[in-house]
Amino acid sequence: MSRLLGAGRACALVVATASVLSIGCASGRTNIAPLPPDNYERLGPATGKACGSLGLVSTAYYFIPMGLNSRVERAQARALESVPGATGLVDVTLKEDWYWWLLGTARCVTISGEAIR
Repeated sequence: MSRLLGAGRACALVVATASVLSIGCASGRTNIAPLPPDNYERLGPATGKACGSLGLVSTAYYFIPMGLNSRVERAQARALESVPGATGLVDVTLKEDWYWWLLGTARCVTISGEAIR
């Protein structure tokens, strides 16, 4: 009987530890496009894409970020550059894809929206 109680406590400890560690993986909302001004002109659709990699070592231990943290900002800048005279975006959507390469994974972000001035 004491073995069952010990196993139950160990299981509870593992579940509690996993719960505490998974809480640290949450993040708040991020504003990727500033609010548009009260009066603006729509210029047409805009799209931008940027990628970053997480890699080097083996599949379970990717730990070297390469251009990973700035990919959203770069995608937004490229979307604005795709329409001459654009100063902002409205009706923004963000799509993220990833794929394996030889020594890591690539994470790509595509931002689409309506360009405004």
